[in-house]
Amino acid sequence: MFRTALRNVFAHKARLVMTAFAVMLGVTFITGSLVYGDSLNRAATARVTDAFRGVDVSVSAHDTRAGGGPRAGVDAATVAALARIEGVGTASGRVDGFAAVADRSGRLLGSGVEHKAGNFTPGPDGKDPAYRFTQGSGPTRDDRIALDEKTAAKGGFRVGDTVRVGTNEGAASYTLSGIFRADGPETSTGDSLTLFTDATAQRLFLQSGRFESVALTAAPGTSAQQLLGRVEAKLPQGLGAVTGAQLARIRTNLATGESDTMSQILLGFAAVSLFVATFLISNTFTMLVARRTRELALMRAVGASRQQVRRILLTETLLVGALASAAGIALGTGVALVLQSAFATDGAPAAPLVLTPTTVIVALLVGTALPMVSAWLPIRRAMAIPPVAALSAAEPAAPARTASLRTGLSAALALTGTVAVIYGALSTAEDNRLVIGCGAALTLAGAIGFIPLLSRPFVALLRPLLTRLHPVYGDLAARNTVRDPRRTGATAAALAIALTLASGLSVLGASAAQYLDRATTHDFAADYLVQPAEGGAQLTPTTAAPLAKVPGLAFSPLNQSTQYRLAGAPSVLTGVDPATIGRLLRYDMVEGSLDSLAKGQIAVADFKAAKEGWHVGQSLPLERPKPQQDAGAPGGKQDAGTQRGSVTIGAIYRADEQSKLLPSITAPDSLVARYDPTPHTDGILIATDGGADRAALGKVTRALGDNPALAVLDAADLQTRESGGIGQQLNVFYALLSMALAIAALGIANTLAMSVLERRREIGTLRALGVDRPGVARMIRLEALVLGALGASVGTVLGVFLGWALGHTLQENVAGYALVIPWGRLALGVLIAMTGALLASLWPARRASRVDIPAAMTEQ
Repeated sequence: MFRTALRNVFAHKARLVMTAFAVMLGVTFITGSLVYGDSLNRAATARVTDAFRGVDVSVSAHDTRAGGGPRAGVDAATVAALARIEGVGTASGRVDGFAAVADRSGRLLGSGVEHKAGNFTPGPDGKDPAYRFTQGSGPTRDDRIALDEKTAAKGGFRVGDTVRVGTNEGAASYTLSGIFRADGPETSTGDSLTLFTDATAQRLFLQSGRFESVALTAAPGTSAQQLLGRVEAKLPQGLGAVTGAQLARIRTNLATGESDTMSQILLGFAAVSLFVATFLISNTFTMLVARRTRELALMRAVGASRQQVRRILLTETLLVGALASAAGIALGTGVALVLQSAFATDGAPAAPLVLTPTTVIVALLVGTALPMVSAWLPIRRAMAIPPVAALSAAEPAAPARTASLRTGLSAALALTGTVAVIYGALSTAEDNRLVIGCGAALTLAGAIGFIPLLSRPFVALLRPLLTRLHPVYGDLAARNTVRDPRRTGATAAALAIALTLASGLSVLGASAAQYLDRATTHDFAADYLVQPAEGGAQLTPTTAAPLAKVPGLAFSPLNQSTQYRLAGAPSVLTGVDPATIGRLLRYDMVEGSLDSLAKGQIAVADFKAAKEGWHVGQSLPLERPKPQQDAGAPGGKQDAGTQRGSVTIGAIYRADEQSKLLPSITAPDSLVARYDPTPHTDGILIATDGGADRAALGKVTRALGDNPALAVLDAADLQTRESGGIGQQLNVFYALLSMALAIAALGIANTLAMSVLERRREIGTLRALGVDRPGVARMIRLEALVLGALGASVGTVLGVFLGWALGHTLQENVAGYALVIPWGRLALGVLIAMTGALLASLWPARRASRVDIPAAMTEQ
């Protein structure tokens, strides 16, 4: 049986090549996703492990702050005390923070990365074991810094150059004293890392004389666990200790989380591609088995049992799947390199590829099982034909009628799924998206089975257009398309799946983009908004202070303060300048006046007032925890109690609950400062007398100290920053869906090619009657366009429906979200599908036009 199956595979290799190619594409995608994820995870694990290889125990302060206040840290006396514990080899205090490096033109160096900072702590030999310097040395003076080699290379900096560095405390210029190599978590994804002296790092990121953590190494003869026990026994209150191995495991979990998520997304799209491939494979074997009906019947007639013939056919599919899987594994490893380039952060080091036995086994199982499952039903139908009937038939057995139990079941599934999707969209239950997901699966499954029944009315609708394009060939193409509705439906279904996902993503993306545009720019009346740059920057209430010296500027920080309870309701207050805020943000007043802010009163958004039952003139009791103060002991804290007072509501304004700028409660900045000395500043709104232009932008940038840690955004920049990421993500998803579209196009090519084989006698007759070669090719191309139009239409309608349903679930929690149908993007998707179908028809059309007339007309 194996020899027979192998011989049949090579005998029909031309007909099986597209099936093998579809399987290979799916396996390539799966292999690439798994290799990509495993490679990133192993590289991240290795880098984190290397980073903490020289740390046996790490000591840090518990962050028990309430109501703001600086981080406690570990003081120098405690570091010295830890160094004297028995078994401690070395004790190095570490400080972490944010520092953005400017390039030579003053712009932020690097995008999409974390801009980190630390301290250089030399030992008795003048070296810090955490960093390997390739040029120069670590900073020993407060006006000097060191940079990691990737950042220095991107900026073109050399030792001795002047480098502008911005932090949350402002910007300053430093002399570059050295360039180092660090493979730890600080630079594991292409992040920049700047080293300062201990004193500078403490002043900028913590408190003078304090460290974020202490790295301890064990003396010879002392294990990490022994050292941990001794350290814990002598730790002051408020400090904690873990081994370097435990800390490495924690950091590894954090470092691998993002790559795990991306791998799961890629595997999801790979599953879609494989699901689409099942239609191609099933169609191929349906036509292939039908063409070999007489051959299979002859095998049955000479003594082969039904089970033996079935095993031969399944062995053929196994061989095709195995060969395609092997090729897919090889190509998938190369695809992993492409994925690394596509998703790599700017400057990220390349991770070595990791091909595990698990990846190989999974890819082989999927690549071999998929063809066998897809081919099972066609083979089963073929085995049901009696050998005598098959031998006596001049043509292969006719396919089952579309008006069958399958059609009724498909209609029931589609109706059930549609009802579930509508119910989930209109429901307010927590699991409504799960209901929509299950309903979408049922709807899609029903639509796939229902497409054969839709093919006849759809083609009838297109027939006038086809006949207008060409009366003869258009009519022939329409008739040929509906000759076998099941085959037509299966071919179009593959395309419909890909278009469903693409259309649904387009609807969700366009709706979300419009919502974000409105949420970010509708309330924006200022010329500029100052926000932190990427990677950990923060604003403080003092950041805006230099702007007061610039004439012609009106500005207000948005100082957000948390942990309030107003009349028992948890609340967040945003402090603003009462004199300028009306010029910077658009407040649509419902009741009262914004001038009440100048009287020390607050203004409340309408949704907040409605939720809590508040009204203008109401006095609300206020409570907030006081910031904790140092208790004197290293790491110690004392609770200063609760602050109490009252505020009066002076105005109520309309606001979107998800607005990026309008707060739920607007308060005068003097009120916030009374209860919270260190609020979180979300941004700084700025209006200039002359409006936003290059001169005004330069004036604002210079006033803020040319700080690369700050981004000065106008309305267009703000819109791009908030919603531009959606477009980028959609482009990535479209690129991933192109794999499914490619497989669907292969399905069209395969269907037409097999159809040409079945219709050789018919095509030969048409040629004998006077149809020329271009006419035959035109007929095949029109058939492909009809198949593409059917799949694209069904997929687009389903995608818009599912996009509406998922978007409708957001309207309850995201005020202002509205359905947007991106007609242009949907039309582009249909155009791409039609173009793919037309390209897929070129080879079958060429074969059809070259049919040998005498040989074709003598075929039985």
